[in-house]
Amino acid sequence: MADLLFNIAAVIMMISLVLAMVRLLLGPTAADRAVALDAMTIIALSLIGWIAFMSGRVIYLDVALVYGLISFVGVVAIARYVERGV
Repeated sequence: MADLLFNIAAVIMMISLVLAMVRLLLGPTAADRAVALDAMTIIALSLIGWIAFMSGRVIYLDVALVYGLISFVGVVAIARYVERGV
């Protein structure tokens, strides 16, 4: 039963990833695109965590941590660009 719930959650995450990608491509402003990119990153981190749990390999959590840190720096850079126009 738990595997079924985890698989349903993975499908929902993939659907939301596609919807966030649509917002990234169609967003009318740079702020919309930045928020969509951040949402896609969070969803991807969740999917990496799901993969780590389903495969039983802890190393994927390290990958998710590094990816999250790099994403945070990228989102801060984008936000700074949008606010100041540097």
